[in-house]
Amino acid sequence: MIDRDHELSVTRQAKLLEISRGTVYYLPRPVSPEDLALMHKLDELHLEHPFMGARMLRDQLLRQGIRVGRRHVRTLMLRMGIEALAPQPGTSKAAPGHKIYPYLLRKLAIVRANQVWALDTTYIRMARGFVYLTAVVDVASRKVLAHKVAITMEAVHAKEVIEQAFARYGTPEIVNTDQGSQFTAEEFTSVVLAKGCRLSMDGRGAWRDNVFVERLWRSVKYERVYLKAYDSVSAARGDIAEYLDWYNAHRSHSSLERLTPNEKYLAALPQLKQAA
Repeated sequence: MIDRDHELSVTRQAKLLEISRGTVYYLPRPVSPEDLALMHKLDELHLEHPFMGARMLRDQLLRQGIRVGRRHVRTLMLRMGIEALAPQPGTSKAAPGHKIYPYLLRKLAIVRANQVWALDTTYIRMARGFVYLTAVVDVASRKVLAHKVAITMEAVHAKEVIEQAFARYGTPEIVNTDQGSQFTAEEFTSVVLAKGCRLSMDGRGAWRDNVFVERLWRSVKYERVYLKAYDSVSAARGDIAEYLDWYNAHRSHSSLERLTPNEKYLAALPQLKQAA
């Protein structure tokens, strides 16, 4: 997207493309091998026990002979973008200046494709580092509509992913996210609202936010990421894209009456849209 050999400066190209200049120049801060090992272990523990906060995770690590303090665990959790999925005091605080939208899915029967889309971001480990995977999922069918692997958790990536989904699949009635700063930023919310969608958000760390995509993360990690040792960001992007294509087209789900996400998505489209 950015051509460093172009006659236009990188700053000017970033402005024309409406992306953060910091994203263009960003170089990930090096993480020590010890912290990377801890982050990998925390990722596995969080996937198995999403209710655990920093104290409980610290205790689990201590039981495995890994000595680490609660504050350091909390710092790594923040870096990874993970949080205990349970009611917590003070979790309604979002990034300063970011508007929070009400949760709209309580008691809502989700039965149609493009009725509700959910977005989330997860930590993806590599052989010597990590990246973040952001995905848009159609809740009724579990179909992954768009995704992106990036080295940062910024609003620009959430914006690009939702724009890809809009371009490919139209406009949903509701877009549901958590209160992560990448989803509450106006750079992202303005794109969603401009399409006439309603935004739905709930407290950070609340289980409702992730219930629609947590099974996807489990599948991605256990069936692909944990079996690999990506040696580059491009390798992670290519392999995850290949897996998600297979997931949509070939992985049947018991909760979908043994249909694949692609099959369920087509079956759950409103009849008028199918006829069109």
